[in-house]
Amino acid sequence: MIAIIDYGMGNLKSVKRKMDRIGVNSIITSDPAEIKKSDRIILPGVGHFAKAVTEIKSRKLWDLLSEQVLIEKKPVLGICLGMQLMAEHSEEGNAKGFGWINAQVIRFKVSDPIKYKIPHMGWNTIKSSKDSLLLENISSESEFYFVHSYHVKCNNADEILAETIYDKSFISAFHKENIYGVQFHPEKSHDSGELLLKNFVNI
Repeated sequence: MIAIIDYGMGNLKSVKRKMDRIGVNSIITSDPAEIKKSDRIILPGVGHFAKAVTEIKSRKLWDLLSEQVLIEKKPVLGICLGMQLMAEHSEEGNAKGFGWINAQVIRFKVSDPIKYKIPHMGWNTIKSSKDSLLLENISSESEFYFVHSYHVKCNNADEILAETIYDKSFISAFHKENIYGVQFHPEKSHDSGELLLKNFVNI
């Protein structure tokens, strides 16, 4: 059972439809009992970092999620804002994140704002930095859908899973133990995104 965390910000139904499509039991929930019963967690997210922190805490999920991830060691996949929330801090709202990953979230700085629009929106490839079950059988030509104005900067290079070029290279996926994060939206990324979600389910 996959718990898709509902904190009022995210493509919850899109993620759920993709789970249904690949034949995996999932539930959209903010119920602590359901989250505790789950085998894996997906933390989606679209929107403002600081507001997301407030929403998660208002639902009394902040400490619970850290317990499930850091103590119970449940596999967790953060998507877009969900990935960013795993970092220690974000420039967006000057807010602290979960701190599961030694990383910060910073705003895109591009050399040519006319050529490179912010937010970065649309299809792009990812280049893997290391072997990972999450990216198994996903080729370097595979494209994923992005929409974001901020990106993660990891302090530990060995936690970087994949990078993407948009003017400059930025981290588009990371992995530390049971913790996975992707900046793109696998639920909107057709076959490649579907394969990635299948891989997560099988980790």
